[in-house]
Amino acid sequence: MSEPATRALSNVSLARRAWGIRRKALLMGEVQGQGYVGQALGVADVLAVSYFHAMTYRPEDPEWEGRDRFLLSIGHYAIALYAVLIEAGILPEDEIDTYGMDDSRMPMSGMASYTPGMEITGGSLGQGLGIAVGMALGVKRKGGGQFVYNLMSDGELGEGSTWEAVMSAAQWRLDNLICVVDFNNQQADGPTRDALAVGPEAPKWAAFGWFAQEVDGNDLDAVVAAFDAARGHPGDCPRVIICNTKMCKGVPFLEDREITHFVRVEADEWAKAIDILDAQVPA
Repeated sequence: MSEPATRALSNVSLARRAWGIRRKALLMGEVQGQGYVGQALGVADVLAVSYFHAMTYRPEDPEWEGRDRFLLSIGHYAIALYAVLIEAGILPEDEIDTYGMDDSRMPMSGMASYTPGMEITGGSLGQGLGIAVGMALGVKRKGGGQFVYNLMSDGELGEGSTWEAVMSAAQWRLDNLICVVDFNNQQADGPTRDALAVGPEAPKWAAFGWFAQEVDGNDLDAVVAAFDAARGHPGDCPRVIICNTKMCKGVPFLEDREITHFVRVEADEWAKAIDILDAQVPA
C-alpha cells in the first residue's frame, strides 16, 4: 500500500485485529442489549484482512481520494463495520458507548451521512454491488488505481439486482472490483440454502465472467491468500471471494446454541462473552 495507509500495520497480528473487532462489537451490543453480533463475530476475520492487509486508506482522512473503497451492502452489519473502523483508528474508541443512541455517529443500521469511513447507506439488500459497479467504473474512468470492495450477504444472492450488477461488472471488465460474500447460511426467513437455490457459488460467478474463489472465511491464512489472489489476478475481469463463515465465531457458548438470523444475547451473557474473548487474546 502507498501513503500512510495500512500496509504499515500488516506486521501486526491479523488474529489480534480480528479479536479486537469481535470484542468491540460485543461492547457495542452490550450498550443496547442487542445487535447483529452473530454476523459481526463471524465476519471479523474477513474485515481484519480487508482493513489490515489489503486496503489502502488514511485513518485521519477517510475521504482521501486515493483510498480503496469499502462498501457495506448489508446495512444491518453496521456494528461489525463500526468495530473495524474503531480498530483502524477512523472512529474513536470512546464512541463505543454511544452505539445506537440519539445523535450517535453509529446508528444501528449504517448510514453514510452519519459515519466517517462508511461509503454507502446499505440495508435494502441487493443494492450494494450495483453501486460498487458504478463506483469502480468511475474510478477507472478517472484513471485511478484504487480497488472497490463490496461486502454482501448470501441472502443477496437471491436478489435479481445482484445478478444484473454481476453481468454489468463483467461487461465493463472491472478488474478493480472485488466482491466479498459473507456466506453464513442465515437470513431473515431462515437458512439461506432453504430459501432459494444456491451453490455451488464459485462456478456460477465464474460462468458470468468473474475470477471466483471460495474459502473458509474464518481461516485467516486462507482469506489472506484469497485477497492476494484477487488483487493480483492478471485478467481484466471482476473478482469475487465467497467466504464461508460461522455465526458467533470466537464465543463457543453462542456458537453452540441454535443459530438464527438474529442471535439473542441475554443481559448476563454479554460480560461472559467478553470474558471468554479476553481469556484468548492472540499473542
